[in-house]
Amino acid sequence: MAVYCLDFLGFQEALKKMRDVDDKIIYSLNALPTESFKGQVDSENTCRDLYAKLEQSHLTRQDKIRNCITLSANSLKKLREQQEAQPNDVDTGSKFKAEQRKLRVLQAELYVEDIIKERTYKAFNERCRAYFHAGQ
Repeated sequence: MAVYCLDFLGFQEALKKMRDVDDKIIYSLNALPTESFKGQVDSENTCRDLYAKLEQSHLTRQDKIRNCITLSANSLKKLREQQEAQPNDVDTGSKFKAEQRKLRVLQAELYVEDIIKERTYKAFNERCRAYFHAGQ
């Protein structure tokens, strides 16, 4: 899935779709059997596969957010240089302020990722700890 940093609303929509695996973690974990049905499903492989899927999703999103932060920071630097060269240019000043806001929101997305990741792994560990331990 292509994530375009320049289209900020599109970027946020793409992040939302990419967070689907986290949003549906409870449904995925409910596929694990209870004690009485333990032998009917390979819980270890189910947990291992889910963990790999979660880990890949988290890394991908984090990389995309960081990439957009870098692009935004570079754009902000160029706008700052333009603003210093032409202090009376209202258009550059407006673009600079808009890019600052965008950069702050992107940085906040990293914190949102941490919260989502923490919540997801908490749910994962509650259901999968008997079957799977990360690093196995």
